[in-house]
Amino acid sequence: MGTRKTALITGITGQDGAYLARFLIDKGYDVHGLRRYDAGDNDLARLDGIAGHRRLHLHYGDMTDGGGLFSLIHSIKPHEIYNLAGLSQVQVSFAVPEYTADADALGVLRLLEAVKGMGLAAKTRVYQASTSEMFGNAPGPHNENSPFAPCSPYGTAKLFGYWTVRNYRDAYGLHASNGILFNHESPLRGQEFVTRKITRAVAAIAAGSQEKLMLGNLDARRDWGHAADFVEGMWLMLQQDKPDDYVLATGNAYSVRDFAGAAFAYAGVPVIWRGRGPQECAFDARNGRMLAQVDPQFFRPVDVHELIGDASKARRVLKWQPRITFEALIRDMMDADLAEAGAISAHGASFADAAE
Repeated sequence: MGTRKTALITGITGQDGAYLARFLIDKGYDVHGLRRYDAGDNDLARLDGIAGHRRLHLHYGDMTDGGGLFSLIHSIKPHEIYNLAGLSQVQVSFAVPEYTADADALGVLRLLEAVKGMGLAAKTRVYQASTSEMFGNAPGPHNENSPFAPCSPYGTAKLFGYWTVRNYRDAYGLHASNGILFNHESPLRGQEFVTRKITRAVAAIAAGSQEKLMLGNLDARRDWGHAADFVEGMWLMLQQDKPDDYVLATGNAYSVRDFAGAAFAYAGVPVIWRGRGPQECAFDARNGRMLAQVDPQFFRPVDVHELIGDASKARRVLKWQPRITFEALIRDMMDADLAEAGAISAHGASFADAAE
């Protein structure tokens, strides 16, 4: 019987970390997770179902603490490291650009230095969570050879991490790979992200506890997949004989308006959009009630108009492909938020009753 593999997941209390931890435990791994000391109950709740599992071990730490990372990696000596930690909200990165650079850019450098410095290059494989935000407004569809043009401190910091991985791979022989992931969502998505903001608001409106949904740029288009599909792709990258960089994406883009409309439709409410720009609003097609409107405070200083990925390489080399459709993603998120909001059914019965 072979030696059981050990994995370290930084950012384990985030959406991706929680899905990946379950995935690896199901495959027989011992999983160690790095959590910030201030991770709240909502973050830890993502680990429900595996919290207390004998093969799950949580450690306090932060990507800004190089000594702590070095000590933890020295203690665990993991076979695989999945670096999912750092600030991931594009809007917030404009408010805290220095912290974003410290955690998302220099944090990658600290982690790779720890692996190299302890002589683990031949044993430990590293996955770096890169992002489609590195492409910015460069024309898509985007693949591994597309130019980068980040439009936020977040995208810029991630680009530093991306090139640091490639540099350490070439210079020191590390098995380190970048996963350039396009948007991926789930019921575990943080409430500060627009997709979860939409599904929570629509569910709350359905339950009668919220009047309307406030949104920013409705025209922004994103390639939205499901996080459960994407964590499998992360794992597949580290099972390859040679490290490399891969785009993971569905190849389909939808606007924020599309996402909101689909969420309302799943709640049983057809909506009509009227107006343009900051004056655009969504109305219940049956009774004219306003359900959503644009609030300019949610506009970004620089916005990315469209991100759409070309995952041909991952399909060919990793044999990876997304299984969960956009419609199934909406259904999964809405079912969870409707249940949490106390709506009568997953198809908007309570909303329809209240509207009539």
